[in-house]
Amino acid sequence: MIYIGCHLSVADGYEQMGKTMVGFGGNTFAFFTRNPRGGKTKDVTPEDAEALNTLVKREKFGPLVAHGSYTMNLCSSNPETRRNGFEMLSRDLERMEQIPGNYYNFHPGAHTGQGTEAGIAEIADALNQVLKPNLHTTILLETMAGKGSEIGGRFEELEEIIRRIEVKDRIGVCFDTCHTWDAGYDLARDFDSVLKYFDEVIGLDRLRAVHFNDSKNACGSHKDRHEKIGQGYLGEETLKRIAKHPLLSGLPFILETPNDDAGYIREIHMVQSWFAE
Repeated sequence: MIYIGCHLSVADGYEQMGKTMVGFGGNTFAFFTRNPRGGKTKDVTPEDAEALNTLVKREKFGPLVAHGSYTMNLCSSNPETRRNGFEMLSRDLERMEQIPGNYYNFHPGAHTGQGTEAGIAEIADALNQVLKPNLHTTILLETMAGKGSEIGGRFEELEEIIRRIEVKDRIGVCFDTCHTWDAGYDLARDFDSVLKYFDEVIGLDRLRAVHFNDSKNACGSHKDRHEKIGQGYLGEETLKRIAKHPLLSGLPFILETPNDDAGYIREIHMVQSWFAE
């Protein structure tokens, strides 16, 4: 058994996302808390949030994995961009409290010339301002492809952010298979060694979710271009080994492949079929 789903639109409300995923045959999903390319948000009523909470319990869903906007950058060299990013983060976490016990994932950010150390310090500072002991949402830092000045292309960068966090029980990592491969970690040749290194640097107890994607590019390309399952450089056999790895059992797997609804349904059923073999 695996918790598997994909990104869904929040346009028709929270409960409708849950109903859509039931129709897809999955048992978790991701959604953007706001426009992924901008700052516009979708308001949620307490009634709609509670309806989703009821649905996911009834259907025995795994944790949901909300995603912050791509434009949110907590470590930009531009102070206004950093302030806007912090405002997005704060408001998103307020909304997430209406569906407690789930995950809020985001791209750590790009230092845009300040340097990695300065960027890490700014990300950690922002997180320390919002991570309070009474928070019911776990924030996930996403593994990145390492393109440009983005932070998170190396496990050590994520570990350094986490090391600076004061409320550590509300911080974790989302492992993106495409990003990690593109960053130079050879998931195809020896995934066990990659997980072992992740454990040594960050700790597997911090690994809370997987973005499950193939890649259009070779290992170490630093490109970040997702591909459909089995149609990229990672390939179906590698992704099957990852999905069935015992150390990842019980984690939500979120498809971010270039698909329409029918394509996501096919991939959800494909991944589920691996566990029937």
